[in-house]
Amino acid sequence: MATQEQVLQALSRVIDPELSRDIVSLGMVRDVRIQGKRVEVRVTLTTPACPLRGQIENDVRNALLALPDVEEVQVHMDAEVPQTAQGLVAMNMRAAIAVGSGKGGVGKTTVAVNLAVALAEAGAQVGLLDADIYGPNVPRMMGVYRVPPMTEDGKLRPAEAYGVKIMSIGFLVPPDQPLIWRGPMLHSAIRQFLQDVAWGSLDYLIIDLPPGTGDAALSVAQLLPLTGAVVVTLPQKVSLDDARRSAEMFRKLNVPVLGIIENMSYLELPDGTRMDVFGSGGGEALARELGVAFLGKIPMDPEVRKGGDAGKPVVIAQPDAPVAQALREVAQRVAARISVQALAAAGTPTLSIEE
Repeated sequence: MATQEQVLQALSRVIDPELSRDIVSLGMVRDVRIQGKRVEVRVTLTTPACPLRGQIENDVRNALLALPDVEEVQVHMDAEVPQTAQGLVAMNMRAAIAVGSGKGGVGKTTVAVNLAVALAEAGAQVGLLDADIYGPNVPRMMGVYRVPPMTEDGKLRPAEAYGVKIMSIGFLVPPDQPLIWRGPMLHSAIRQFLQDVAWGSLDYLIIDLPPGTGDAALSVAQLLPLTGAVVVTLPQKVSLDDARRSAEMFRKLNVPVLGIIENMSYLELPDGTRMDVFGSGGGEALARELGVAFLGKIPMDPEVRKGGDAGKPVVIAQPDAPVAQALREVAQRVAARISVQALAAAGTPTLSIEE
């Protein structure tokens, strides 16, 4: 019969390609049961959005079957997003990610909406907070326009669509009514959305910030221990200049910048060639300059606009389209960056072994 030392030694040769470490030192091996020539193991990934789940499962099985005393292997795969900040524990959240941009018109809300839906599709518990108080577009893009009745203890219930819990000021005021608010009123509204909404248990809270470096971003950073922020930009220089300011704002607020997302990177023409409508390479260059990850390019596609107008995000409306695949890959990279950051600061979970 194989020993626990042999099993763990075999599993320590299985590397998580995203995190570049073995699954034993990462604490991903949670339970090992050895019964004669049969080994049963539970592997807990750091995100449901892991794109390499199948590869890791196969590597675990092959590593164990290579042991001389093992003839049967059963691998149970699950996922648990690491707790990223002690302050989020009381809110029953594991990670909070701000999506920002230096200027409007770069598709920030589109990215935030599809990021939330893609993570929910992967099996995560996801909330989406529309913190763009002056221009709340999330309700239209998600196809929901009202919230359910309040809870018995007087909390707001978030709306739900595509597996995502949603809260926006757009649910609470008429669509044609402008909010002419000063900073303190905006701060109060964001605080209410964080503290007085029955979010339940969340793996990820995605926060769609308004463009720029004003009150809303400051209020969110003060009220919530953000896990990190992603900055959305176009390839053009004007957008990059503003995105750089946004990234520096997050750094001054002690919010880690998880990376840069380049939206509307190119337009694919019917003959297969690509047109660089807003230039090329700007997002990657900015990421290098800032020393942060480049999270990916999202192409232009009319289906993105159609889906946003119809309340059906493109990852749902056109799941096989290249733009939908690009958005899913960005979601996976954001989740991976969160995992790397959290695991760097955390200990290894307890391992249970039965023989």
